[in-house]
Amino acid sequence: MTDVQSNHIVRSFDEQLGLLTETIVAMGGYVESMVADSMDALIWRDEALAQEVIDRDKRVDAFEEEIDQMAIRLFATRAPMAVDLRTIAMALKISNSLERMSDHAKNNAKRLARLGGRASVPHLAILPRMGQTVQSMIKDVLDAYIQRDAEKALRVWRQDEEVDRFYDSLNRELMTYMLEDSRQIGTCIEMQFIAKNIERIGDQATNIAEKVHYMVHARGINRPLDESPSR
Repeated sequence: MTDVQSNHIVRSFDEQLGLLTETIVAMGGYVESMVADSMDALIWRDEALAQEVIDRDKRVDAFEEEIDQMAIRLFATRAPMAVDLRTIAMALKISNSLERMSDHAKNNAKRLARLGGRASVPHLAILPRMGQTVQSMIKDVLDAYIQRDAEKALRVWRQDEEVDRFYDSLNRELMTYMLEDSRQIGTCIEMQFIAKNIERIGDQATNIAEKVHYMVHARGINRPLDESPSR
């Protein structure tokens, strides 16, 4: 093999890896907008926007299939090693986490229709704050993936505890509503499902953070919290 041929093969492989990363980022941005719109639909009771979120879930499934096929081709034709192998393997896992995020956003959009026929929805100031935190986690973990920034990924991972605190606090508030007014029970149960979906979106952002950390350092994030990961 000549040097020209060798350089072409390396360049082609790098281009394919770059395209894989670009597709993950595009999928992530699409899912990020779905999550944001599902929160807006819930807060503003916008059923038309909720339906848009539901309809967009099919595009996310197509993204995941496209990434699967790209990764399979790279495994089959390039025999990647070391960091390249981790990059491809983690792309598969990250796309799966993004697809699950979209499912949770879609499920929340579907629940808006169920809320429409129930008693007035309790005002829950915690819910938008929880949603904002989760949206911030998605944005930051995608940035960490693009930048291959394990420290930023670790900061996102740590935010999961904040989301869990929001979730626990919101559940206590909903329980209070149900105890005070039995007419609110059905509505509050729906709100609990919605909050759980948001919490699970946060979990998936945390999972992506773990994959980014592994991609960079070839090791997972230790539990309990690893305060000083090696570089």
